[in-house]
Amino acid sequence: MSFDICGSSLFLALPDDIFTVITSSLSPRDVGSLGLSCQGLNSVLSSDEVWLSQCDKLGVLASSTLIEWRKGVLSYKALCRFLFNTHPLIGIWVQQNPELGNLVYVMPGFLSVVGCRIIPQKVGPLSLQDGHILWAPVFEILCKYDGSTAFFLHGREEGADYVYPGLLKSVDTDCNVLFLQVEPRHQPDEIDKDVSHIWTEMPFIRLESDDREKLLDFVSSQVRDIVPQAANALLFPLSRNGEVDSEQDFAVLHERRLLLLQMYNRVDTDLDLRSSEVCRSLDGDHPNRSKGKTLFRFLKTGLKQLLRKSRSTTGDQEHLKLNEFLRPGDIVGLSLRAKTVDVHCYKVWPYMHESLSALYKFPIRAPKASHEYAGLWGGTFGWPPSSDKPGKALFLIFISYENQEMIATKILEGTSYVAHPNGSAMFTVNIDQPSVGIFPWDTEEESNPIIEVKESFKGEGISDGYGFRYPGSKPGSLFVIQNGLLVFLWEESREVLTLQRLDLRELLRRGQRVNPLSPVSNFVYLTRKYTNVYSGNPDSRNPLFFPRDEV
Repeated sequence: MSFDICGSSLFLALPDDIFTVITSSLSPRDVGSLGLSCQGLNSVLSSDEVWLSQCDKLGVLASSTLIEWRKGVLSYKALCRFLFNTHPLIGIWVQQNPELGNLVYVMPGFLSVVGCRIIPQKVGPLSLQDGHILWAPVFEILCKYDGSTAFFLHGREEGADYVYPGLLKSVDTDCNVLFLQVEPRHQPDEIDKDVSHIWTEMPFIRLESDDREKLLDFVSSQVRDIVPQAANALLFPLSRNGEVDSEQDFAVLHERRLLLLQMYNRVDTDLDLRSSEVCRSLDGDHPNRSKGKTLFRFLKTGLKQLLRKSRSTTGDQEHLKLNEFLRPGDIVGLSLRAKTVDVHCYKVWPYMHESLSALYKFPIRAPKASHEYAGLWGGTFGWPPSSDKPGKALFLIFISYENQEMIATKILEGTSYVAHPNGSAMFTVNIDQPSVGIFPWDTEEESNPIIEVKESFKGEGISDGYGFRYPGSKPGSLFVIQNGLLVFLWEESREVLTLQRLDLRELLRRGQRVNPLSPVSNFVYLTRKYTNVYSGNPDSRNPLFFPRDEV
């Protein structure tokens, strides 16, 4: 079709910067659809200027970072494809177990998004700005050269770090549940129309919980690949002061990404083989074929054992048997799906399924002008805040609003044994009721200057109640200090919880990496625990820790 016939000649005569302004009001999907209308528009709309604007509009990365990421992909259009498909994952994800807190923060890495678990830990009061928060890798999704994705689950087994490749199957725009699954990829000539629809409805979650656990453990053991030293350093740029150090980080990250993508492509080739082809290759004792990288043993021997051990409930139509889920000729692997699910909440804490390997996105609403304290806060019990008092449990608190009520929900605590249920409201205050309480400070100590209280609110703080699951509450007051601190004071006990606003992304860039758990437990730890299952004593000599000067 000629340019004049399709009416695009007027558009094509416009300067490139005008095109960028026009398309900036469109979504990436709309820009792509407009480019399909005719060849001339497609040529103009494929320019880097148009798609750089689209990348920038998503608000995921700074402009300088976009320029650095562009070096590793085909075009800004490819980069926008990756960012558009993965940006709904960015944010805070939680799970009920263990009760100390299970917080996974998904953030941009380097041509990737990375899921990082914040480890329950002890710190000096308000010393996070100068110290190092502890974290462990959970998963990452790399951007390929064309903007498609490569999913890796992280884990540690037998004293070594492994990655477990899989597929990122779908990410809903408003996703709120993140599922780790085993997914069969049926051969096209073996699917009939009556069956194919059933298998597209996430059948994995319809298996018995024991069968889901066995499948995840077995498949992850077959697809795992040990992480080379060169790929086991940085997952994202560290917080640096110097330009030279930042450039060195980018060089390391470029090399790491290429190495991981080579590993992914190698394993993906094995997984794409039909079982008959894999069988012929293994029967021939191919010297370069690693049996650990294919699922042939699973299909030939493990599948039979699992089918015999399947404990699907007879007469329960909601549960699938393994022989209904997996059929001869299937190629299976790990998958990650981010779905929009109808999840009920108590205040802001989601009600969660006890046996699904799933993380739940913490519901964050767009704050109103009057909700100035909404967001993530962290701190410890005690006053005054001082770095010379080490070993205090770190609390991560998310503050939200419901009508006139401010709710401070606990999503992590660093005690040795959990004191408050995960998702508890540590305190609630009525923003329409000023407190008449007096903020206690010691004016005799020179180190404690006179403190100005900007405002205060009357409320209630958590206390021991009827059992662990049903804590009570006692009167208290929330004080807003002039330096941006929030301090909640329990009137009767005179206990004080001191909080400061946190930027998790920046804290992780300055943080201390520790070793992950085994892969499935590393994604979600489903066993109810009241102690810290993620790390031992937070000591720099502990082999769990990666010294920062060596990464």
